[in-house]
Amino acid sequence: MQQSNRYRSAMAAFAAICGLAVLTVGAASRAATSEVIDRSALRVCADPSNLPFSNKAGEGFENKIAELLAAELGVPVQYTWFPQATGFVRNTLKARRCDLVVGISLGFELLQNTNPYYRSAYSLVYRPDDGLAVEALDDPALKEMTIGIVAGTPPASAVAKYGLLRNVRPYQLMVDTRFDSPGKQMVEHIAAGEVDVGVLWGPIAGYYAQQQDPPLTVVPLATRPGESRMDFRITMGIRFNEPDWKHELNDLIAAKQDEINAILQDYGVPLLDEQGNLIPPVERKAEATTEEEPGQNSATWDPAVPEPEDYRMENFRAPVPETLAGATVDTTESVKALIDGDDVVLVDVLPRPPRPAALPEDTIWRPKPRRNIPGTAWLPNTGFGALSEEAEHYFQSNLERLTGGDKSRPLVIYCQADCWMSWNAAKRAVSYGYSNVHWYPEGTDGWAAAGLPVELSEPVSSAGTH
Repeated sequence: MQQSNRYRSAMAAFAAICGLAVLTVGAASRAATSEVIDRSALRVCADPSNLPFSNKAGEGFENKIAELLAAELGVPVQYTWFPQATGFVRNTLKARRCDLVVGISLGFELLQNTNPYYRSAYSLVYRPDDGLAVEALDDPALKEMTIGIVAGTPPASAVAKYGLLRNVRPYQLMVDTRFDSPGKQMVEHIAAGEVDVGVLWGPIAGYYAQQQDPPLTVVPLATRPGESRMDFRITMGIRFNEPDWKHELNDLIAAKQDEINAILQDYGVPLLDEQGNLIPPVERKAEATTEEEPGQNSATWDPAVPEPEDYRMENFRAPVPETLAGATVDTTESVKALIDGDDVVLVDVLPRPPRPAALPEDTIWRPKPRRNIPGTAWLPNTGFGALSEEAEHYFQSNLERLTGGDKSRPLVIYCQADCWMSWNAAKRAVSYGYSNVHWYPEGTDGWAAAGLPVELSEPVSSAGTH
């Protein structure tokens, strides 16, 4: 999104200087092409490391949308990977190595747009417990706050207009996405209290905001007179002179719009309708089948996510698989039945936020409270893909203490919904020889949504006490 705006500005300036000559060259180039689409696969051009949009592991929402379209076409998805920076279109779509770019802003001159499939906006991000109700960049409250912003994005000019530059904490626009994620970093700084308010492109803001505990508030910015445009329509991109392919994609988008919206909203993307209002979440209905195992619900997990052979090492708040070898996968109902009927051990592995590095030493640090299922032992930070020797000892010794050394005792491990840390921790417990491990993917989100009680919790100390 941010790169596309830079492209658009550069191309507009070039056209203004060269005039008709630019249009003539473009028309000749398009006339020389022919519509040849590989029908054996949906060949997608994508960035290999650019969450929440796409990555090689198939974890981005553009990956999920590509899978949705490919399933409708009855073909597999085949990717050509290239960083979305200078040369992306030239080295992928125009080189005919692939036939589709899943996400590109409307009006991007280097390719032909389909009909838009979503509209979003740059958004404000802030902590829900700070008592803020900011909805625009001219709010007087912002004059006393630290504001995170990605340099060169449309909101930056509005921030300057309202005299907020002295408050700004800048983040880079052009980075190597294999190593840096300014959006993720900004949201984590907001959650930790190092930044008061952030301004980010909606899909990035929503995705990382919902991974915090508690999730951060995301408020889309309206486009206002005298300010840069804040909302953009996003399309799919194809080569010029491919009308049949464009019509086919437009028909697919129209037929699958509700499912596309559901995918986007699962990733926290704030979606706007034609009037600029937020589109309410798509309602999902569980569809149990006779082939499901007891305790499994097809609406809770994503069967498209394969169970990895090893531990998950990053991006821990994302769709999870529906299986875990050696463990039982449970729903809220089956966990409640376990609690009611057995001497079960409940373990919460949600991380505890660290004290902000920039916080003065004489400032009292009160981390956000954690509420979990009554009777739970909270063993934070034990669900990472790799544990230090100290953390592993902490996890092992507490499991042994909680179960009384009985490795057949029912052991329920959870954190939040779509939390790979609970998957990692349950897998780790299986590796320790526990034979009755239950993984609860819905976690406290599912428990609270069912109207069941939660209570304030404190982490278990290294000595085994709360």
